[in-house]
Amino acid sequence: MNNREEFKNWVKNNLKDKSGAGPAYMSSLDWLSNRFYENKRIDYKSIYQINDVKLIDDLHTEVKKLQKDKTSFIYNHDAPSYGERYFYSASLNKYKEFLISKGIDKPNIEKNNKSITPFNFQSYYKSLTESHLRFDETLVKRFVASLVTKPFVILTGLAGSGKTKIAQSFMQWICEGDSQYQIVPVGADWMNREPLLGYPNGLKTDEYVTPDNGVLELIIEASKTENSEKPYFLLLDEMNLSHVERYFADFLSIMESKDSLKLYTGTDRKSAELPIPKTLSWPKNLFIIGTVNIDETTYMFSPKVLDRANVIEFRLSEEDIAAFLSSSETVDLSQLTGEGATMGADFVKLLKDARPESDEALTNVLTDFFRELKTVGAEFGYRSAYEIQVLYAQLGKIDSGLDKDDIIDFAIMQKLLPKLHGSRSKIVKPLEALMKLCLKNKEGFGLDKLSEVEAGNIRYKVSYEKLVRMYYNAINNGFTSYAEA
Repeated sequence: MNNREEFKNWVKNNLKDKSGAGPAYMSSLDWLSNRFYENKRIDYKSIYQINDVKLIDDLHTEVKKLQKDKTSFIYNHDAPSYGERYFYSASLNKYKEFLISKGIDKPNIEKNNKSITPFNFQSYYKSLTESHLRFDETLVKRFVASLVTKPFVILTGLAGSGKTKIAQSFMQWICEGDSQYQIVPVGADWMNREPLLGYPNGLKTDEYVTPDNGVLELIIEASKTENSEKPYFLLLDEMNLSHVERYFADFLSIMESKDSLKLYTGTDRKSAELPIPKTLSWPKNLFIIGTVNIDETTYMFSPKVLDRANVIEFRLSEEDIAAFLSSSETVDLSQLTGEGATMGADFVKLLKDARPESDEALTNVLTDFFRELKTVGAEFGYRSAYEIQVLYAQLGKIDSGLDKDDIIDFAIMQKLLPKLHGSRSKIVKPLEALMKLCLKNKEGFGLDKLSEVEAGNIRYKVSYEKLVRMYYNAINNGFTSYAEA
């Protein structure tokens, strides 16, 4: 008996009584077989010839994005309901379940377990440069270390400076396939959690409406026991086009409480053929990255959001622009795809094993900054102090050769300064005090002598330069904040 007949019998035996979905699954797979083969997506004339669970999973991911698109190559204008009612994706999901029930995926699982390798930053950075993406190596280290410190990172700075690209490149590099990540543009009309988590259908008690962006499905996949060692990523692009606190509140809460997402109550519900749980535990292998631009169309973050993330600022120098303009190379992210997939399990382990580390120098610096930040109501609490200690340890793991002063500098920049803002009259004096803390020799320093400060006297360079820019913004505009357009 061939796979088609076996699948037909399996569907018949595994669907609920009186379900009419069986024939629709068969018709869907027949249609998709022709469309995929004609468009060179598969090398087989029939999907039933495929026994590769991962390939079926990749096709399922592609179909979810295309099935309702009337211009896509899989859309059937003579039978539009197949796409509109999600039968295409549901049929592939059922075929995947059928293959798994036959034990076909077991050899692949054993192979993956044998091919786990330790995470190596230099391997990623090498792939990054080979794809012709230009980023300062230290900035990339900060990004990677921040992810394994706490899986919520905000990338801010100049529009077009590569915030989305660095996130996309890392996701493609470390994931086995695009089913492990979603890139979601945030809408200006997002007023609640529904664009991310969907909602129970008020008219049908057994139906749950999931958003088309695939976020809920991603969280469900990441929560599965068999996927616990795989990294999953959610990239929220232009995260502050809407009020983050409105659509992201549930996420912010359970990141700290380790509670569950409450999706609905009452009878069990499905979206197409996908069962939707009533509650969903927060996956420890899910990483959230938000990109932020600052202009008149965006909203500022509240301290509640900033306190829960590592904030990394992207800036370009004259040398960066000159190097870019003189290069004729084209960015090719396909060079990165799956290159670090065997390191994914160890990357997740780095996060799960994260522990705080401190020494006298770090303790003294944090105490000094706390005292000065308190004068403008921007002091930090236990959570930030703990996460700085974890970041201190993780940066050392990513690159054991990093100077301790540099690590402290990055921690100040990412965890302490983002909440700093205020009017000129309120903030100038604290800025001066904070600048002084960034120097080796503080004697004789004053705002009237900024131009006389020598580079060799600056202990925390990144933080010092940021504070100087904030000072000039306060002088020129009467107000300053960490965020810059």
